[in-house]
Amino acid sequence: DLMGAAIAGTGTRLHGAVKRYGLKNLSGSRSRVLFANATASPEGAALIGGMTIDAVDAHDGHRLTKGHVGCGLLPGLLAVLDDTRRPITGAQFLWLLTAGYEVGTRSGIALHATSCDYHTSGAWNAVNCAALAGFLLNLSEEQFDHALGIAEYHGPRSQMMRVIDHPSMLKDGSGWGALAGISAAYLAREGFTGAPALSVLAENVEDIWADLGQKWEVMNQYIKGFPVCRWAQPATQAALDLKASHDFRTAEIDHVEIRTFHEGARLYRDIPQSTEEAQYANAFPVAAALARGKVGLPEISEPAFQDPDLIRLTGKITFVDDKVFSDRFPAERWAQAQIFLTSGEILTSEPTQAKGDPETPYSGEEIIRKFRNLAGDISAAPRLDGIEQAVFGLDDTQQSMQTLYDAVYKTP
Repeated sequence: DLMGAAIAGTGTRLHGAVKRYGLKNLSGSRSRVLFANATASPEGAALIGGMTIDAVDAHDGHRLTKGHVGCGLLPGLLAVLDDTRRPITGAQFLWLLTAGYEVGTRSGIALHATSCDYHTSGAWNAVNCAALAGFLLNLSEEQFDHALGIAEYHGPRSQMMRVIDHPSMLKDGSGWGALAGISAAYLAREGFTGAPALSVLAENVEDIWADLGQKWEVMNQYIKGFPVCRWAQPATQAALDLKASHDFRTAEIDHVEIRTFHEGARLYRDIPQSTEEAQYANAFPVAAALARGKVGLPEISEPAFQDPDLIRLTGKITFVDDKVFSDRFPAERWAQAQIFLTSGEILTSEPTQAKGDPETPYSGEEIIRKFRNLAGDISAAPRLDGIEQAVFGLDDTQQSMQTLYDAVYKTP
């Protein structure tokens, strides 16, 4: 799933900008860059990879972190593995990835519980990347503590709601968090101090970390069905459900009302002028669902922003901040759609949550289909076959890991 988002991200202006920056200013020959056929410093490879995955908002997430673990974790882990040239098997790689999901999820929940501001995923992804890098660099216990502390201090406490109100390439901060976390581990190795990381060691977060190794948060991640903010997905799904269950033409729609939680209602409502605005929009994905019956990469890219039907429908959609739904956030994300037809008929959806949560998982076949839909506009089918085989072929051999490297370090 992360590979699909990464490949799709290489087709964005965001990827081009951060790749040019990283290769100019964070250069090096030690770490290969995800899907770029280039090398950079470990920090540079983590930054470019994290921002590229984040460039298309289709990657996994976790409800209580209100963000995304894998986006910074995967490129950060790969960058340090490549730098250290540490020989590992495919099974050991999966073990490390799982450990990252466990540490990252708890780091996110802990920081939300102890910080007064609503920050992006990069803030706590930094701590997670520092932990994985510290382990791979064989830091001493003291150095490891300092690595986590440096990462917590330097992690980007970026303002999530600012980028919701004003969408831009800043996105969820995951790439910068990966850079901060990888840098923290390398700084600690050189003797730089920064302990303690309060979101890990403070008494008031002990309960969050107490079940590490017993409760598996990797199983509690959600998978997205559409490449837009998770907050927009319940409304999009409700619109798709009405589209599938009723026979109406878009010309018959007088107006649409969406009831949803406060944060979902805050999403961008105008006609997007960039893919970032489309991904942080709520009205536009709903319009696409009603007009096209799908929301995929073409619906968050030009020329969709000039589609007269989508423009007209977007202007007919209003949002209501529903207190019941707001009170259930972030553990649950709900929306309900009402379509008012010109005939006077009103079509009302059930209160809806998007599929892909742990309680309503996508099947393996559905995830593979999503991977191919996301990446198919960028990569040819044989290349996607190779990536799929490499991922599902990871086993207890070093050769399986080499096969993965060969698959992900070439340009799409």
